[in-house]
Amino acid sequence: MINRVVLVGRLTRDPEMRYTQSGIAVTRFTLACDRPFSGQDGKREADFIDCVVWRKQAENVAQYLKKGSMAGVDGRLQISSYEGQDGQKRYRAEVVADSVRFLSSKGDAGRDSAPPPKDDEAPPAKGGFDQQPYSGGIDLSDDDLPF
Repeated sequence: MINRVVLVGRLTRDPEMRYTQSGIAVTRFTLACDRPFSGQDGKREADFIDCVVWRKQAENVAQYLKKGSMAGVDGRLQISSYEGQDGQKRYRAEVVADSVRFLSSKGDAGRDSAPPPKDDEAPPAKGGFDQQPYSGGIDLSDDDLPF
């Protein structure tokens, strides 16, 4: 059986992080995901999807994402039930995230992000990967090619 959910949307409010009694971090947030069509009135509609993430990723989400941040979530759909105060059985659907990607923040105003490089300057080197490994060319003859 397959139970896989992939979402891209914006957080509707700041994430809420708590710790379980055993000290495991859990963070809940809601993503607003645009529907691919407009309603009868011509306005774009959205779905508001509850998500939960655990452990170290929960701490990262709580630290780096905020209301308006765009995030990608890869996880599974989980349906739970509980009894409401009126005695009725209620159901709750949420996405349990295996992975959360930080895509951007609204207006690109992230908390700890560096400004993007200007068009006329190269991006900063990261980990020595700024050198082109094949800048001198590759010495190949037609006999070396398999076709």
